[in-house]
Amino acid sequence: MDITTVRIVATLVSFALFLGILVWAFSRGNRSRFEEAAQLPFAEQDAPLNSFKNEKNHE
Repeated sequence: MDITTVRIVATLVSFALFLGILVWAFSRGNRSRFEEAAQLPFAEQDAPLNSFKNEKNHE
């Protein structure tokens, strides 16, 4: 098996993995889970922007 054959096999395996990830990412079964995960950054309350400054001034 020469290097060209190895490169062809690696390219085909990579392409198959890429297609598999696309199918998984856009499947309807994962949609609700992805929508829930997309809202996670907004679920927690943000700390005030000046909280670090207030802590530093109290020293």
